Amino acid sequence: MANHIPVASLDPSRDRAAKDAAYQKVSWPVNLAPSSISYQSQGHLLIIGNERDARLTARRLQDDGAPGSISLLITAATPVDDTADSELEHAYQATQALPCYQTRHLRLNGYLGAFHAQITLDDTSAINLAQACIQRDCFDLVLDLGSPAQLDLQLPPPGYHAVGIESPNYDETLATLIDSVGEFEKPKYFQIDHDICAHSGRGQSGCTRCLDVCPADAIKSVTRRIESWIEIDPYLCHGAGSCTSACPTGAIQYLLPQPQRQLDFVRRLLGAYRQAGGTAPVVRFCDQTWLEKESTTAAPHVLDVPLEELGAAGLEHWLAALVDGAAEVRIQRHADLPQSLARLIDDQLDQARALLFALGHDPLRVIAIDESPTGRDAPTRFDCLIAREEPDLAANKRDRLNAVIDHLGNHGQPSSERACVPAGAPFGTINVDESACTLCMACVAVCPTPALKGGDDHSAQLGFREADCVQCGLCDNACPENAITLTPGFLGDLELRNTTRVCKEEDAFACISCGKPFATSSTIASIKAKLIDHPYFAGDAIRRLEMCEDCRVKDVWRDLARNPDAQLKI
Repeated sequence: MANHIPVASLDPSRDRAAKDAAYQKVSWPVNLAPSSISYQSQGHLLIIGNERDARLTARRLQDDGAPGSISLLITAATPVDDTADSELEHAYQATQALPCYQTRHLRLNGYLGAFHAQITLDDTSAINLAQACIQRDCFDLVLDLGSPAQLDLQLPPPGYHAVGIESPNYDETLATLIDSVGEFEKPKYFQIDHDICAHSGRGQSGCTRCLDVCPADAIKSVTRRIESWIEIDPYLCHGAGSCTSACPTGAIQYLLPQPQRQLDFVRRLLGAYRQAGGTAPVVRFCDQTWLEKESTTAAPHVLDVPLEELGAAGLEHWLAALVDGAAEVRIQRHADLPQSLARLIDDQLDQARALLFALGHDPLRVIAIDESPTGRDAPTRFDCLIAREEPDLAANKRDRLNAVIDHLGNHGQPSSERACVPAGAPFGTINVDESACTLCMACVAVCPTPALKGGDDHSAQLGFREADCVQCGLCDNACPENAITLTPGFLGDLELRNTTRVCKEEDAFACISCGKPFATSSTIASIKAKLIDHPYFAGDAIRRLEMCEDCRVKDVWRDLARNPDAQLKI
């Protein structure tokens, strides 16, 4: 095909030399001084569990030299007098002086050095357990021996350890607790640009994709009065990267490395590989820790992208690798992936395949592979796409993705039909009921992207460009006339996708006093219908609704000047 580069005959020695040359020429981007946060811990530990497990564990930690205080929260008592367990009796005697409370009504939150534990008495009162036990505001560490765990999270906060006393990880966990004293630092993995966040706008709710995928419960929606915004707690964040891949606008950006540097690394790596004579490269995205544990080296044609976390790369990065010269992209899954991250990978993979199919390419150019070297090293059956020219990596996330889509469409056979995409995917169009729309521009005001735009002073219109729409729903929620509905799906027709279409257009309504255009006829008609019974607009005053804001004020003051009695009512 004219739009592809045929695969040359496989030559492992040539590809191995090309791979070595590529990695010598292109190095993985490293932040020399990444922004970081610190934890302070003095080792003050809260143990949660039944009395037997908690006291046996506390005694062992005492014997092993735990540096901080130990407090016990018993969830189920074990009477010592009724058991022949001499080990428990000795443990009870050794730990009898430790602060100890018993309850099942506990609220626990926080992280290393700042765990807040409250015993709830009723709906209005609670006891600060740290104050009651050790006269401090919080505990530094929590060891949860119970089942189910107090914090049911895929990635629990640093300093919180949930492990059973019979677990094979029990001994290692106790050793970790003893060493968890001092000051600890970790990178701040992200940054947020609230100006392009699609979560909310002007009191309306929109996108929640980042909230839905965080495995550490580190992302919250914060509301004050009517405005809401996304906040990420850096102390709870593990840097899984799922929020950045799920974010359709790039409002949340991963920093290790930044997405632009990661994209540039893959592009230059593929370029160096081709320049050195390599053929049919396969790009594999994988965790750095997984890469370090592998017992064998990947095949010569497999170029690895070592991520801090697998979620730090998604749809944009995978498709960009194809248009930068990869014949195929493989995502290295493994058993230790948190469930929410595994679901995100599957969702992003389904989106990538839907886009590839709609743009006239084989969806299996992007696949997930298991832990077997067979899938990792398999030769590709695909030709390479003709690589694009140097991209504009400074553009925002959506613009970068659109450029990739355009390249795929120009070198494929796009479908004219709208392709189905997974639920919640950031692709689709809107339908506007022209008879209901008043061109009030509430939708334009809340849209976080350039998808919606208004007209000029002489022509009121609502324009829509599908390439920019992330299906956040803010326009639908903000429309006072319920004139907008969302239609999900990916349109492969590049001309229609990239063209701004006019959803509704009217001549501007001119002020009856000064002649200045200030609204639309449908807007004025709608307002008059709603306010016709309002006493302020009774009688001839209804004409004020056909005036601009300046002339309306002048008209009110003229009436007041003519009517002194009305002035007394102000």
